[in-house]
Amino acid sequence: MKKKTVKDIVLEIKDKSELMIDLAYSSLLYDNKTIAKEVYDLEDQIDGLYKSLQRYTLEQVKNKKLSVNDALTVLRLAEAAEQIADAAQEITDVELRDVELHPILKMSIRESDVVFTRVQVKDNSVLCNKTLGELKLASETGMMVIAMRHGDKWRYGPNKNTKIDPGDVLFAKGPEDGEKHLIDLATSKTDKI
Repeated sequence: MKKKTVKDIVLEIKDKSELMIDLAYSSLLYDNKTIAKEVYDLEDQIDGLYKSLQRYTLEQVKNKKLSVNDALTVLRLAEAAEQIADAAQEITDVELRDVELHPILKMSIRESDVVFTRVQVKDNSVLCNKTLGELKLASETGMMVIAMRHGDKWRYGPNKNTKIDPGDVLFAKGPEDGEKHLIDLATSKTDKI
Protein backbone atom coordinates (compact mmCIF):
# COMPACT_ATOMS: atom_id res chain seq x y z
CA MET A 1 0.00 0.00 0.00
CA LYS A 2 1.42 3.39 -0.98
CA LYS A 3 2.10 5.99 1.66
CA LYS A 4 -0.51 8.73 1.92
CA THR A 5 0.48 12.19 0.79
CA VAL A 6 -0.38 15.42 2.58
CA LYS A 7 -3.06 15.97 -0.05
CA ASP A 8 -4.55 12.49 0.54
CA ILE A 9 -4.79 13.07 4.28
CA VAL A 10 -6.36 16.53 3.93
CA LEU A 11 -8.92 15.17 1.45
CA GLU A 12 -9.75 12.27 3.76
CA ILE A 13 -10.28 14.64 6.69
CA LYS A 14 -12.47 16.88 4.51
CA ASP A 15 -14.55 13.97 3.17
CA LYS A 16 -15.06 12.43 6.59
CA SER A 17 -16.05 15.75 8.17
CA GLU A 18 -18.62 16.33 5.39
CA LEU A 19 -20.03 12.85 5.94
CA MET A 20 -20.15 13.51 9.69
CA ILE A 21 -22.36 16.55 9.18
CA ASP A 22 -24.78 14.51 7.05
CA LEU A 23 -24.80 11.70 9.60
CA ALA A 24 -25.15 14.06 12.56
CA TYR A 25 -28.18 15.87 11.16
CA SER A 26 -29.69 12.58 10.02
CA SER A 27 -29.28 11.05 13.48
CA LEU A 28 -31.02 14.05 14.97
CA LEU A 29 -33.81 14.33 12.41
CA TYR A 30 -34.56 10.61 12.31
CA ASP A 31 -33.96 9.98 16.02
CA ASN A 32 -31.27 7.40 15.27
CA LYS A 33 -28.72 6.71 18.01
CA THR A 34 -26.85 4.12 15.92
CA ILE A 35 -25.99 6.73 13.32
CA ALA A 36 -25.06 9.19 16.09
CA LYS A 37 -22.54 6.67 17.41
CA GLU A 38 -21.00 6.39 13.93
CA VAL A 39 -20.29 10.14 14.13
CA TYR A 40 -18.33 9.57 17.34
CA ASP A 41 -16.29 6.82 15.68
CA LEU A 42 -15.53 9.08 12.70
CA GLU A 43 -14.50 11.94 14.99
CA ASP A 44 -11.92 9.68 16.64
CA GLN A 45 -10.58 8.75 13.20
CA ILE A 46 -10.35 12.42 12.19
CA ASP A 47 -8.46 13.27 15.38
CA GLY A 48 -5.92 10.55 14.52
CA LEU A 49 -5.62 11.73 10.92
CA TYR A 50 -5.15 15.33 12.03
CA LYS A 51 -2.33 14.37 14.40
CA SER A 52 -0.67 12.29 11.67
CA LEU A 53 -0.99 15.18 9.24
CA GLN A 54 0.65 17.59 11.68
CA ARG A 55 3.64 15.26 12.14
CA TYR A 56 3.93 14.46 8.45
CA THR A 57 3.68 18.13 7.42
CA LEU A 58 6.43 19.11 9.86
CA GLU A 59 8.62 16.31 8.50
CA GLN A 60 8.01 17.59 4.98
CA VAL A 61 9.08 21.11 6.04
CA LYS A 62 12.15 19.75 7.82
CA ASN A 63 13.13 17.77 4.69
CA LYS A 64 12.53 20.87 2.55
CA LYS A 65 9.82 19.13 0.54
CA LEU A 66 7.19 21.63 1.66
CA SER A 67 7.54 25.35 2.31
CA VAL A 68 6.53 26.81 5.66
CA ASN A 69 3.74 28.83 3.99
CA ASP A 70 2.37 25.75 2.23
CA ALA A 71 2.54 23.79 5.47
CA LEU A 72 0.60 26.52 7.29
CA THR A 73 -2.06 26.47 4.57
CA VAL A 74 -2.40 22.69 4.77
CA LEU A 75 -2.65 22.72 8.55
CA ARG A 76 -5.23 25.52 8.54
CA LEU A 77 -7.40 23.63 6.04
CA ALA A 78 -7.18 20.47 8.07
CA GLU A 79 -7.91 22.35 11.29
CA ALA A 80 -11.05 23.87 9.75
CA ALA A 81 -12.28 20.40 8.71
CA GLU A 82 -11.43 19.06 12.18
CA GLN A 83 -13.53 21.85 13.72
CA ILE A 84 -16.40 20.85 11.44
CA ALA A 85 -16.02 17.29 12.73
CA ASP A 86 -16.13 18.56 16.32
CA ALA A 87 -19.33 20.50 15.51
CA ALA A 88 -20.90 17.37 14.01
CA GLN A 89 -20.10 15.51 17.20
CA GLU A 90 -21.80 18.26 19.22
CA ILE A 91 -24.91 17.89 17.05
CA THR A 92 -25.06 14.18 17.82
CA ASP A 93 -24.76 14.93 21.53
CA VAL A 94 -28.31 16.27 21.29
CA GLU A 95 -29.49 12.87 20.01
CA LEU A 96 -27.42 10.80 22.43
CA ARG A 97 -28.48 12.84 25.47
CA ASP A 98 -32.18 12.61 24.48
CA VAL A 99 -32.64 16.37 24.33
CA GLU A 100 -36.18 17.24 23.22
CA LEU A 101 -36.30 18.72 19.71
CA HIS A 102 -37.88 22.10 19.07
CA PRO A 103 -41.54 21.74 17.91
CA ILE A 104 -40.76 23.30 14.52
CA LEU A 105 -38.08 20.67 13.88
CA LYS A 106 -40.52 17.93 14.91
CA MET A 107 -43.11 19.25 12.43
CA SER A 108 -40.61 19.34 9.58
CA ILE A 109 -39.57 15.76 10.34
CA ARG A 110 -43.17 14.54 10.29
CA GLU A 111 -43.68 16.21 6.92
CA SER A 112 -40.57 14.62 5.44
CA ASP A 113 -40.96 11.35 3.60
CA VAL A 114 -37.21 10.70 3.59
CA VAL A 115 -35.54 8.37 6.07
CA PHE A 116 -31.87 7.72 6.69
CA THR A 117 -30.66 4.25 7.52
CA ARG A 118 -27.56 2.22 8.32
CA VAL A 119 -27.47 -1.49 7.55
CA GLN A 120 -24.74 -4.13 7.53
CA VAL A 121 -24.69 -6.54 4.59
CA LYS A 122 -24.82 -10.20 5.66
CA ASP A 123 -22.54 -12.77 4.02
CA ASN A 124 -25.40 -14.50 2.20
CA SER A 125 -27.15 -11.32 1.01
CA VAL A 126 -28.07 -10.96 -2.65
CA LEU A 127 -26.20 -7.62 -2.53
CA CYS A 128 -22.82 -9.27 -1.94
CA ASN A 129 -20.16 -9.06 -4.64
CA LYS A 130 -22.35 -6.94 -6.91
CA THR A 131 -21.94 -3.31 -7.93
CA LEU A 132 -24.48 -0.61 -7.19
CA GLY A 133 -24.96 -0.33 -10.96
CA GLU A 134 -25.81 -4.03 -11.30
CA LEU A 135 -28.25 -3.85 -8.40
CA LYS A 136 -29.91 -0.56 -9.39
CA LEU A 137 -30.74 -0.02 -5.71
CA ALA A 138 -31.70 3.62 -6.13
CA SER A 139 -34.28 2.90 -8.83
CA GLU A 140 -35.47 -0.46 -7.45
CA THR A 141 -35.75 0.40 -3.75
CA GLY A 142 -35.74 4.20 -3.82
CA MET A 143 -32.83 4.17 -1.37
CA MET A 144 -29.70 6.00 -2.46
CA VAL A 145 -26.45 4.76 -0.89
CA ILE A 146 -24.53 7.89 0.11
CA ALA A 147 -21.65 6.22 1.95
CA MET A 148 -20.23 2.80 2.72
CA ARG A 149 -17.92 1.49 5.38
CA HIS A 150 -15.71 -1.55 4.79
CA GLY A 151 -14.02 -2.33 8.09
CA ASP A 152 -12.53 1.03 9.06
CA LYS A 153 -12.34 2.33 5.49
CA TRP A 154 -15.01 4.69 4.22
CA ARG A 155 -16.27 5.27 0.69
CA TYR A 156 -18.11 8.55 0.12
CA GLY A 157 -20.54 9.06 -2.75
CA PRO A 158 -20.23 5.52 -4.11
CA ASN A 159 -21.02 5.19 -7.81
CA LYS A 160 -22.42 2.50 -10.10
CA ASN A 161 -19.02 0.74 -10.18
CA THR A 162 -18.77 0.43 -6.40
CA LYS A 163 -18.91 -3.21 -5.29
CA ILE A 164 -20.66 -4.29 -2.10
CA ASP A 165 -18.72 -6.85 -0.06
CA PRO A 166 -20.03 -9.06 2.74
CA GLY A 167 -19.90 -7.15 6.02
CA ASP A 168 -20.00 -3.71 4.39
CA VAL A 169 -22.10 -1.12 6.18
CA LEU A 170 -24.35 0.91 3.89
CA PHE A 171 -25.64 4.40 4.72
CA ALA A 172 -28.62 5.27 2.57
CA LYS A 173 -31.53 7.67 2.37
CA GLY A 174 -34.90 7.45 0.69
CA PRO A 175 -38.56 6.59 1.31
CA GLU A 176 -39.65 4.63 4.38
CA ASP A 177 -40.89 1.61 2.41
CA GLY A 178 -37.58 1.59 0.52
CA GLU A 179 -35.72 1.42 3.83
CA LYS A 180 -37.46 -1.82 4.80
CA HIS A 181 -36.75 -3.33 1.39
CA LEU A 182 -33.05 -2.39 1.56
CA ILE A 183 -32.73 -3.81 5.09
CA ASP A 184 -34.46 -7.04 4.00
CA LEU A 185 -32.06 -7.35 1.03
CA ALA A 186 -28.97 -6.66 3.14
CA THR A 187 -30.00 -9.07 5.90
CA SER A 188 -31.06 -11.88 3.50
CA LYS A 189 -34.73 -11.72 4.42
CA THR A 190 -35.42 -11.43 0.71
CA ASP A 191 -33.49 -11.82 -2.51
CA LYS A 192 -36.07 -10.08 -4.70
CA ILE A 193 -34.74 -6.72 -5.78
